[in-house]
Amino acid sequence: MLFSYSLIADSRSLPELKTHPLPANLAQWQEQNQSGDYFDAVEISPVGALIWSQFPVKIYVHSDRSSWLSLVQQAIAEWGQYLPIELVNRAELADILIKRELPPSGVRFNAETGKLELPRVRSAITQYEIFVKENRLTHRMSIQISPNLADRSALAAARHELGHALGIWGHSPLETDVMYFAQTRDIAPISSRDINTLKKVYQQPTQLGWQMDQLGYLIPE
Repeated sequence: MLFSYSLIADSRSLPELKTHPLPANLAQWQEQNQSGDYFDAVEISPVGALIWSQFPVKIYVHSDRSSWLSLVQQAIAEWGQYLPIELVNRAELADILIKRELPPSGVRFNAETGKLELPRVRSAITQYEIFVKENRLTHRMSIQISPNLADRSALAAARHELGHALGIWGHSPLETDVMYFAQTRDIAPISSRDINTLKKVYQQPTQLGWQMDQLGYLIPE
């Protein structure tokens, strides 16, 4: 996970932290097995929970391979059981942009040692930017998935990164959850714990999605 946080400098113009109504499918979700969640591992951004409030969430997938596109669409359909999602055919319309390309390497120069530091190679990454659109604080997510992944791993990566893009800005400690922090031999489906966590995230306050005026007060809808 990475973020690009480019926002207007005067924070007094930002809206207050407030909760949005739960999307219908999340509101109806009732987990029967008491499997718990990993909400305590979710990071809160400088503007609160990284959640969507305008539905459906619009996703654009950029790829020249139809088989890869089908895998990503499968992952989108799986998450779409819990949040309204719509595929769009133009990148500029998207809330979430998914690309089949190598994530940035993250190589950096260590001034103290005079050497380049090579981090663990990333197979996929999700980044976000925050901006103001139509007087409303909003965000956009960008997902990059390595073209070097086998189909099975690409599907797992798409599931995982979409979890981040839809609001779970953190990782599970259990490998049976799709948001487990590392790749595993056995690819996990979206679990009850994943959805329990997603629901709890959407119950958190955020500045995203709220209108604002120059004084920082919410404008009545």
